[in-house]
Amino acid sequence: MELTLINTNLNKYTFKSKKIKNWVEQNCGNNVLNLFAGDTLLDVNEIRNDVDTDRVAMYHKDVYDFICEWDDNKFDTIILDPPYSYRKSMKFYNGKYSSKFKLIADKIPEILTENGIVISFGYHSTFMGKTRNFELKELCVFAHGGAQHCTIGLIEQNKNLSD
Repeated sequence: MELTLINTNLNKYTFKSKKIKNWVEQNCGNNVLNLFAGDTLLDVNEIRNDVDTDRVAMYHKDVYDFICEWDDNKFDTIILDPPYSYRKSMKFYNGKYSSKFKLIADKIPEILTENGIVISFGYHSTFMGKTRNFELKELCVFAHGGAQHCTIGLIEQNKNLSD
């Protein structure tokens, strides 16, 4: 497991930080699903979903519903950058609570290729974990300086066998 520290400015939209955006883009596979897409377009082959219809996305579905309904090709990379708290979820998603993380995490292996990766973000280290047969490949701490909390980025690899 690799441990990385990157100093960068804090932004309410994670990928507005050029350093975080670059880190994500450098670690993505060929076929990427960005489940909480937000405003920033990534320079990758990205399917974008965001429940907020004002965001630039191909889909505007609840993330859990999106995963359950997806019946196309599996993804090499899935990006999870949900609101980091209940308050942020309510503020940035127009009063809709958007965190069903356990349910979402349990379903992700169904739409992820064998050896595919999940890149996730938060203020704490919630992740896919060994119980879902994922191996932690990299933990990246994005330090914002001063009294600002750090953002944690994780890259985990799917070790589930194909169906």
